Amino acid sequence: MTRAALPNARAEAPPRSWWRANQQRLTPWLFLAPGLFMFGLYVIWPIADSFWLSFFDWDGLGEKRWIGWGNYQELRTDPAFYTSLKNNVIWLALYLLAVPAGLMIAIFLNQTVFGIRLYKSLFFFPFVISQVVVGLMFSWFYAPNFGLFYQLIEWITGRGVAVLADPDLVTYGIIAAGLWPQIAYVMILYLTGLNNVSPDQVEAARLDGARGWRMLWYVILPQLRPATFIAVVVTVIGALRSFDLVSIMTDGGPFGSSRVLSFYMFEQALSEYGFRMGYGAAIAVVLFLIMMVFISGFIWKMVRDEREGY
Repeated sequence: MTRAALPNARAEAPPRSWWRANQQRLTPWLFLAPGLFMFGLYVIWPIADSFWLSFFDWDGLGEKRWIGWGNYQELRTDPAFYTSLKNNVIWLALYLLAVPAGLMIAIFLNQTVFGIRLYKSLFFFPFVISQVVVGLMFSWFYAPNFGLFYQLIEWITGRGVAVLADPDLVTYGIIAAGLWPQIAYVMILYLTGLNNVSPDQVEAARLDGARGWRMLWYVILPQLRPATFIAVVVTVIGALRSFDLVSIMTDGGPFGSSRVLSFYMFEQALSEYGFRMGYGAAIAVVLFLIMMVFISGFIWKMVRDEREGY
């Protein structure tokens, strides 16, 4: 028998199918596909459609009429838009106080002392309340004649202050109402982050003599970066989309002085004052761009710090 006739000991393996050759690379995308589809359908597409709709004059039912940059040019001369924009800036500046306040409360509650569970429950309570309920509670709190805040100011100064009826104070009164549950939410984020702080690093810092603010700044806060990132992002988004409290407590009044961009967008697009879908979409685009500037800037800083090893 010749060597050519001998059976081939090393038989060639059958060619792999296309799926087997690409299975490891494609499987993660198959798991992500449903989420990506829903994200594209309910987030990306509405954003793109809002940009497109902002170039039309449309009442929501009739025929769309192309007007190009007309809605944006009208925004430049709209005093109500500038009032709303100014109030949103105030919201953003003061709402960020929730981040350090939530951190301080979380550090206070991150202890093992008698009754700490009760304290945690009391501080957590505002987070589980609906924003509508929060708005109603603070409306009664500020109410003239019988509101607790009104009576307290009247007792101290001899004259009460109707916060929600004063154009100069109304925005600050609503922000105070919004900060109450927002601080509770940030506190929860930081409590979760504090549970993941390395005790070895804390002990090593104590041996090196770190105490108080030095311990917080150089040891605790660097390990809380993920919690801080989420806290800042959700607080910025909450400040810029502050609609429900304004609607419940003042409905944009008095005299439109408490409007914010999200409420003005609703007022122009869907309320009895407007049905101007294109103009409302233009306001939504401006609000979206402002939100993206703040969030993108913070993301860029976080990525830069991570690359530099801080």
